[in-house]
Amino acid sequence: MATQANNSNALSEQDLLNEFLPDLCSVQPVLALVLISELVIAGLLLGTTGLAEFNFSDFGLISMRVQWIVLCSAGGLCMLRPWFRRQPIIVAGTVSFSLTLVITGIFVALSHWLLEGNLQNLYDELISWLLMGAVFGGIGLRFLFLQQQLRNQQRAELLARLQALQSRIRPHFLFNSMNSIASLIAIDATAAEHMVVDLAHLFRASLSESGLVSLSNELELCERYIGIEQLRLGPRLKVEWQYQQMNQDKQAQPIERDSETLQQLTIPSFLLQPLVENAICHGIQPLQQGGRITIKVELDAVNLTIGITNSILPADQKRSAHMDSSGNGMALDNIRNRLAAYYGSKGELKVVQQAEEFSAIVRYPVALTAK
Repeated sequence: MATQANNSNALSEQDLLNEFLPDLCSVQPVLALVLISELVIAGLLLGTTGLAEFNFSDFGLISMRVQWIVLCSAGGLCMLRPWFRRQPIIVAGTVSFSLTLVITGIFVALSHWLLEGNLQNLYDELISWLLMGAVFGGIGLRFLFLQQQLRNQQRAELLARLQALQSRIRPHFLFNSMNSIASLIAIDATAAEHMVVDLAHLFRASLSESGLVSLSNELELCERYIGIEQLRLGPRLKVEWQYQQMNQDKQAQPIERDSETLQQLTIPSFLLQPLVENAICHGIQPLQQGGRITIKVELDAVNLTIGITNSILPADQKRSAHMDSSGNGMALDNIRNRLAAYYGSKGELKVVQQAEEFSAIVRYPVALTAK
């Protein structure tokens, strides 16, 4: 039931392709609107009065009125963003255009009443501002719409490439798992049976529709995958899990993997499993004595950070063994592209390689429901 609730609240990849306008809930696009509107006001005044008669008092009064209109329109469009996803383009466009005109009329009337103390001579001023609002609002909304459609097209092409990459990763994982099961049947039939169950869970998740899933469920899938590999590698594979949340005093507090906190958070599906697979296949497996994987999940007020650290062969031994890391690079590029598709520049995958240790660190912004 928890999984269904999380999946129903999560944005699917199709939802991301149905965005009508850019995210006006974030700072960067709103700041761009503010700067552009200021430049337009300055340009119109300079064209009307010239530089010698430019009146900074008029510029300030007009700027105050325009910025209230711009900011409130952005706020209204931000609140309607989920509704826009479910509407035809013509409906979303009409509503957004009408909203900007209504907000323009309200603030023109309000500012006129505050400055003049009455509503006399409001009609002519209101008509003028509504006409300007229709012209510049229409141009601005059209620009934002085209900008978002370009992003949607780029995201669709990116997701298509990611699905192709994902289809190349799955057979590789399947062949490894089936070989492990075949080798275990004669030795430990019970362990082979458990491996088949874990493999079924993993492929049920991998074949489901890609999108955002519960972080707790994603970590459970990683545990199942590690369980499969642990049956194959035995004591050569050592795993340490760390789950912690930063409190208000910025002190780390341990939490459980199936806690409500981690069930509330979301992550792109099958984002972590390739990293765990790389840690085992390219890190632990080539080590004759085996090694350790440390998976650390750390949550603060802004970001979720997941670090996967594993032992590796020293560089000279890698060269002598002629190890190929092309598959590792493909998986890392896949993850970087998926993070960019969902979180833009705020999502990142950082790789840190030391002499005998390799770390992959995923970080992206989260919104945790307040208790």
